[in-house]
Amino acid sequence: MTMDFETYDDDNIFAKILLGELPNTTVYEDEHVLAFNDIAPQAPVHVLVIPKGRYIAHDDFHRDASDEEIVAFWRAVTAICSDLGVAAEGHRLIANQGAASGQLVPHFHVHILAGKNLGPLIAT
Repeated sequence: MTMDFETYDDDNIFAKILLGELPNTTVYEDEHVLAFNDIAPQAPVHVLVIPKGRYIAHDDFHRDASDEEIVAFWRAVTAICSDLGVAAEGHRLIANQGAASGQLVPHFHVHILAGKNLGPLIAT
């Protein structure tokens, strides 16, 4: 299946979570942001942080979102890391863009990974 990263897909899994059509384990929520535990965690702590707006990847989020949405998003990421107790111990933030990066859901999101030594960024 080829994923379209040009047009927002209102049927993507994160859109369905935002509409309440699919369950999630919410970690954080405010007017602009929803964060929840990943259903297939890659680390002891694996939280997905998504804006509530219809953004496919970081480029259109940072180009088209309001300043209020952008600030709220990154402040939420910071607050979540603090709330989870991973700010001081160390964590990794990952945002993939497009098929070549491994982006699976065409809705902008950041992975917060922590809770163990995560090793090198990319294994060779």
